[in-house]
Amino acid sequence: MGLAGLGLTSRAAAPVFPGVLKAPAYFTEPWTAAAVIALLVLVTAYAVKLSRNPRAVREDFTDPALLGFCGALPVGMTLVAGGIGPYLPGAASALWWAGCALLAAFQVWGVVRLLMGGVELARLNAGWFILMVGGIVVPGPGLALGHAEASHFFFGVSASVAPVLAALLLYRAAVAAPLPEALRPTWFILLVPPSLIYANGLALFPGFQPLENLYFLALLLAGALLVYARGFLRWPFAPAWWSFTFPLDALAYASVRYAQDHPSPLWRAVAGATLLLATLTVVLVLWRTLRSAASPPA
Repeated sequence: MGLAGLGLTSRAAAPVFPGVLKAPAYFTEPWTAAAVIALLVLVTAYAVKLSRNPRAVREDFTDPALLGFCGALPVGMTLVAGGIGPYLPGAASALWWAGCALLAAFQVWGVVRLLMGGVELARLNAGWFILMVGGIVVPGPGLALGHAEASHFFFGVSASVAPVLAALLLYRAAVAAPLPEALRPTWFILLVPPSLIYANGLALFPGFQPLENLYFLALLLAGALLVYARGFLRWPFAPAWWSFTFPLDALAYASVRYAQDHPSPLWRAVAGATLLLATLTVVLVLWRTLRSAASPPA
């Protein structure tokens, strides 16, 4: 998600920075290629996990602390579909539909899991946004691929769930024990709903200017989260660090969208700053992931 999101955001930023950032070109397409490779590697690795340790896979879909992150696969599939759309439109549409179908199935299971009960508040985390609110992501690539009606459906479902889930998770943050340091990057997922409900909402409902207020909320949240994470380099590196990446991509995408509608030096600078922050974050997390993978086991 972080790799594909940066590629798509960079493409969208090209009109805001003419002569500086071109799309598709040297900066945008390597991220798309990296996202395709990452998707293939991760799907293969998960298939191996399923064959060797089906009990662990079952736990992924039953443990409330893990279930939300299962939504990353279908949402990532739709983003990669947007990345390859200009080159392989047929394959991209098939991948997008497959991701949407899988996301809908996972969302149904997520609701069923909640209705079954036994979910402690302390085991809920921001990963549930990926699962239940991931539908706000799919209109970006979906509209580009010509799937407007389905994009409306998934956006509508997830945008409706977002405020309820946000209130629940903020309540959890206030009353439950703090997240372990290794999971603290997941709070950055809070940036995604206001950023993409604004940006993709305007694409689906042109001219509905009140959505801009959500972008302002995203900027305020970003400031709070950056202060919260000011000591993140001391946090142990873990897969949850990828939770930094796509939310900052989403914020940059929203900033680019706002700068297009409000072409002033201020908003252009904000768009540039958020895109730079997203890029540096993806580079850092990718580098640490590759370094960790190449290191011999302790």
